[in-house]
Amino acid sequence: MKKEQNTTEQKQEQPKPSTRAENSEQIQIPLAELIKNRYEKVRKLQAKGINPYPYRYERDYHIRDVLDNFDEFEAQQTRMKLAGRVMLKRKMGKVFFADIHDSTGRIQVYVKINNVGEEQFELFNDIDLGDIIGCEGTVFVTRMGERTLNVTHFELLTKALHPLPDKHAGLQDVETRYRRRYADLIVNPDVRATFVMRTKIIQAVREFLNDQDFLEVETPILQPIYGGGNAEPFKTHHSRLDMPMYLRIADELYLKRLIIGGYEKVWEFCKDFRNEGMDRLHNPEFSMVELYWAYADYRDMAALTEELWRYVVSQVHDSYKVPYGEHEIDFEPRFRWVSMVDSIKEITNLDFLSMSYDEAKAAAKNLGVDTDELINWGKCVEAVWEAKVEPTLIQPTFITDFPKEISPLAKQHRSNDRLTERFELFIAGMEMGNAFSELNDPVDQLQRFLQQGKALEAGDTEAQPLDDDFITALSYGMPPTAGLGFGVDRMVMLLTNQHSIRDVLFFPQMKEMKEGSIPVSSILAQLISNNGDI
Repeated sequence: MKKEQNTTEQKQEQPKPSTRAENSEQIQIPLAELIKNRYEKVRKLQAKGINPYPYRYERDYHIRDVLDNFDEFEAQQTRMKLAGRVMLKRKMGKVFFADIHDSTGRIQVYVKINNVGEEQFELFNDIDLGDIIGCEGTVFVTRMGERTLNVTHFELLTKALHPLPDKHAGLQDVETRYRRRYADLIVNPDVRATFVMRTKIIQAVREFLNDQDFLEVETPILQPIYGGGNAEPFKTHHSRLDMPMYLRIADELYLKRLIIGGYEKVWEFCKDFRNEGMDRLHNPEFSMVELYWAYADYRDMAALTEELWRYVVSQVHDSYKVPYGEHEIDFEPRFRWVSMVDSIKEITNLDFLSMSYDEAKAAAKNLGVDTDELINWGKCVEAVWEAKVEPTLIQPTFITDFPKEISPLAKQHRSNDRLTERFELFIAGMEMGNAFSELNDPVDQLQRFLQQGKALEAGDTEAQPLDDDFITALSYGMPPTAGLGFGVDRMVMLLTNQHSIRDVLFFPQMKEMKEGSIPVSSILAQLISNNGDI
């Protein structure tokens, strides 16, 4: 009979609709004062012999497990222990309602003085939003249909000294969201979902390449000579060896050494670093996948690239159609294949392949392209293409047959000595992959390096230096090989419908903090030194 009475009371005592009023009020109070109030609660707990930061808590279930099996747990009155962060808290007389969240979901908890006792009830009164607690009890459904844990005992597992940002008002500034990603993840479950999707995308890439018998390998991040791409590197110094070192800009030259050594299919998930500007598509540190395939050419690699994209898209979306902004990207049809010069001709009606360098530069200028740094024919073609064609490429398209001057590591095209066997994949106006029939003639490669060296001396900070050891490696003989590199971050952007690379990186590179803000460490240091006073 007593149990029935308690159930009746539980159904009658209902909280008002969930709000964040408590946190909204806190916003009006200076941060230092809020931290001081929480710090005082920590000291009060410690004076009572309660550790506000215990070592462990043995929970029985994740919240999602409870919600998925709720009817069974309710019918059997299964006692359980859950844990999570307090995200909402409401008091109604001698009852608290709160929402706790773990990594799998949220559940409401019901804390009544008659069930937990006066001491525990008073302790819960000092629980703040952001605190992490463990709760023991059984589940029931409230009159409003809310699945709830009826708490008979709880423990404070972590006292949060910093108040949570208000989800709707306190963490809208994008700089704050990126700089304090931990707070962003706490209050924005959609952000957490994006990064879960990122992990699934990377897993799908790995599954596909493993199934294709590619061997996953690791190559140096710190390199004596940078290469494999056109980019300015980050430079450092090795004290013991007394020599300059560089963070890699690409994995290409080391992976090719492995092909020379006898492996026929290799790939690497890698972190690369480029000392370049930051925008919605670029971060100085980024994730790449590079793979090399012996006895194949760039058309073979294009076919593999299509298969890889279709596999990943189908695994994470269960469909070949993906929304991105105002567009729907369809991965089911064959990807379009068009040469760079033909794609320019389609839009401008100009045939750059028939032009000399001077003619191409004049044509570029007539099209409104800045020609000051266009030092050769290939640069002219690239600049015009970037201005006129690239933004139009929404559905998956292979842009192929790049000029030799801008492709120092690609094999010369078998039907035109001004071009190379190279493609870049474009989707939604973004470059999503770069592939070659790889150059394996050591003499030709040396000549390309020497041309790059002249550009480097002329002030091109993105030109590639001569790598003597790579020429030595090529002289041992590299089989015909196709290579591909693609940006993982951009793939994640596309497949999660995000429009900035910073939205798919946990911790993007940021500018230094503006002067004027007081670090939390300074507030805490003052509290410690002043015995709790500010």
